[in-house]
Amino acid sequence: MKTTQDTLLVLGATGKTGRRITQHLQAAGLPVRLGSRGANPPFDWENRRTWDAALDGVHAVYISYQPDLAVPGALDTIQAFTNLAVKRGVGKLVLLSGRGEVEAEQAERVIQNSGVDWTILRASWFFQNFSEAHFLEPILEGELALPVGNIAEPFVDVEDIAEIAVQALTQPGHSRQLYELTGPRALTFAQAVEEIAQGTGREISFVAVPPDAYRQALEQAQLPAQSIDLVLYLFTTVLDGRNTPLANGVQRALGRPARDFNDYVRRTAATKIWQNQV
Repeated sequence: MKTTQDTLLVLGATGKTGRRITQHLQAAGLPVRLGSRGANPPFDWENRRTWDAALDGVHAVYISYQPDLAVPGALDTIQAFTNLAVKRGVGKLVLLSGRGEVEAEQAERVIQNSGVDWTILRASWFFQNFSEAHFLEPILEGELALPVGNIAEPFVDVEDIAEIAVQALTQPGHSRQLYELTGPRALTFAQAVEEIAQGTGREISFVAVPPDAYRQALEQAQLPAQSIDLVLYLFTTVLDGRNTPLANGVQRALGRPARDFNDYVRRTAATKIWQNQV
């Protein structure tokens, strides 16, 4: 049955950004539809037959593409979804994009040329990669090894991204804005790990490893070839220093400075998630 055109669809609703956006919108009493394979109706980027029902009655969409806008076929998928969303009457598109990725900027142009209102969130690497993703297990084991050298990245807090996304979905002041989102400091991975070590009182080290050795380790862990290619692309190409400069997107969008990595470490350490229980 056709619903009124006021629902907010959050794609990637179980992910780092989507989960937080959904919580904020639900807390505000707004009509939210979760865009995930386990939702009802389900949404699956790889099954376009699920898209139509997910878009029924939707006014605005938060678009988080998995696994990454840089993977082969992502641009075609974003174009097809955008076309259908506009056809179904969606009036606002909010895209989570990534800094320094040519493919992500191509996806941004798809959204910008859609003919409807849009906001682009072009984000740095997340603080939460250290606590809610693949970096967590090595940190618990006491050593994070990655194929990246002394390159500084201005990591950004997912809480800031979610707050901006909620405003973009519900408030008029973010129309046709591209926000480049970074934290207030650029840190190397070694510096980030050291701050986590200090915040937890644990001995945690960072080790830079050659890309070929890292690829072999991922192959031994039996990761899919496409996932391995993506990880190596992000570490060896995107993390080449091009994204080290700070940007003021959080200040522009929220009227306040971006959260600092130290604040994240303090909040996260209090949850004990970095305390190895073994």
